[in-house]
Amino acid sequence: MDSIKKRKITTKEYEAVGIDLGTTYSCVAVWLDEHQRVEIIHNDQGNRTTPSFVAFNNDQRLIGDAAKNQSATNPENTVFDAKRLIGRKFSDPVVQNDIMLWPFKVTSGVNDKPMITAKYKGQEKHFCAEEISSMVLIKMREVAEAYLGSPVKNAVVTVPAYFNDSQRKATIDAGAIAGLNVIRIINEPTAAAIAYGLDKRSDCEGNRNIFVFDLGGGTFDVSILTIKGDVFEVKATAGNTHLGGEDFDNRMVNYFVEEFKKKNNVDISGNPKSLRRLRTACERAKRILSFSFVTTVEVDALFMGIDFSSSITRAKFEEINIDFFIECMNIVDSCLRDSKIYKNDIDDIVLVGGSSRIPKVQDLLLEFFKGKELFMRINPDEAVAYGAAVQAAILSEGFKNVPNLVLRDVTPLSLGIEVTNEDIMDVVIPRNTSIPVKMTKIFYTAGDNCGVSFNVYEGERARASENNLLGSFALGYVSGPRGQPLEVCFSIDENGILTVTAKDISTGNMNAITITNDKERLSMLEIKKMIKEAKKYHVEDMKFLRKAKVMSALDSCVYNMKNTLKKKDVNLILSAQEIEKISNAITFAMNLLDKSNKEKKIDVLENHLEELESMSKHLISKTNNFIFL
Repeated sequence: MDSIKKRKITTKEYEAVGIDLGTTYSCVAVWLDEHQRVEIIHNDQGNRTTPSFVAFNNDQRLIGDAAKNQSATNPENTVFDAKRLIGRKFSDPVVQNDIMLWPFKVTSGVNDKPMITAKYKGQEKHFCAEEISSMVLIKMREVAEAYLGSPVKNAVVTVPAYFNDSQRKATIDAGAIAGLNVIRIINEPTAAAIAYGLDKRSDCEGNRNIFVFDLGGGTFDVSILTIKGDVFEVKATAGNTHLGGEDFDNRMVNYFVEEFKKKNNVDISGNPKSLRRLRTACERAKRILSFSFVTTVEVDALFMGIDFSSSITRAKFEEINIDFFIECMNIVDSCLRDSKIYKNDIDDIVLVGGSSRIPKVQDLLLEFFKGKELFMRINPDEAVAYGAAVQAAILSEGFKNVPNLVLRDVTPLSLGIEVTNEDIMDVVIPRNTSIPVKMTKIFYTAGDNCGVSFNVYEGERARASENNLLGSFALGYVSGPRGQPLEVCFSIDENGILTVTAKDISTGNMNAITITNDKERLSMLEIKKMIKEAKKYHVEDMKFLRKAKVMSALDSCVYNMKNTLKKKDVNLILSAQEIEKISNAITFAMNLLDKSNKEKKIDVLENHLEELESMSKHLISKTNNFIFL
């Protein structure tokens, strides 16, 4: 496509790219060292964002725009919202609620891991969320490689600030399956803040407090950062990993399902194809309502040949989603209180994510911040990928003209251990603590000569059991009367990955665990298997495209030769034997192109195409010579 211009990179392998792996859309960007700027890369359709959709059918696997475009005709095998499943359990109430809305099937796998079911080439396949996300990441990597003209192996991938430990590690696993070395996981609002900081660099003096409001397709995050020159320090973060544009769409779909039921006395809630077409119309209407006060949702032959048309006002849209908007503002208020920064001290409110364009959201923010102007100079769809690309360049050695930025992020959730067997959460690292960080706390044995084990949790509830269990490990047998001191150390690295160490002070005996969430996370064996399968899918995709191109060329050749044979005086140009030979070759080619012919091997198609092209050249040559004479 003309809109994609390849760049020649002198190194064999490009250092690193930034990828915004979104719930509904993803985006990839790269730092151009010679121009000292970030380039948001267009995909093969010329779009700067790519739908996070993967589809399967009897012939091929589709990713991105192609997958979303066919979703209405193949809803059961078109997978989206994988980010809402990643790092979660099947029994999670959030997952159970989502399953009711998705056209594709989700079942419980090993260790309560949600597994997505789809039919591919006539066979039922099962995928975990990491695999689907890896396919989207592969697409983004290929988009970057097509632009750069060189392989891409390293990437900075963004996640919602409020993603827990399990979700972060699952995202890293998705990168590994995609053949990417995820050199850093960075929070989406922090990445957006980098984009803001570079945009404002020329007119920034002194310290600036910025409030990043990131409302995307499936997640919502807010972060407060203080920018001191080249230092970006996160003061507080808050959010909801299951709140965004998809939820607004769901409310609209439910509203119009009821409208259709009232008008026609027919319930379409159990028909995936009708719901997918209605959802697409609702998504379009939602966008229109961002700049118009009323729009119409129209779907021809929505169900049983019945056309559907109904108008919706911006006021109605706001009414059916008002609880979501209020929840957003409650989270905004909570983040401000945690940061201990007053509203009046916020210099800019930066809007990120497509859903931040919704007028009601902007009105509520203006009201909350007492009329302070909202900063909308950066593209809300691209800001996160932009910041990720800058961070990727900073972490790579091959770039010379990168801004010298320092990021100081925070941990979104409190981390601690369960005190003895009392089901009490004892916090070691409070939420919104700057990372990387290392904190130590002394605990004491509860019994004489007892075995000691630790349960590590994240969350804000007083009861340990109501928080998220990250992992468990044992220190072993501790001799002596109760009250023996034990030193527990929590360490979080730049990616937010947690390591916990426990030490018996009296003996020096110690043990450590890097939280791996083995019950929910993929094992190395599973990751290797999925990498192998990903390569297999890629080979099959390439094989399909190669076959499709050959069939297209064969079809074109047949069409041209049939037209040539219809010309006058063809009997004067060719002998009867030549005409019969060409006609037989055309007939054979048409049999190969017949949809009912399943035995269409690529080498047979290519060989016959080569033979037919040779005949075509001979035929054209003789025809031209005859006309010239």
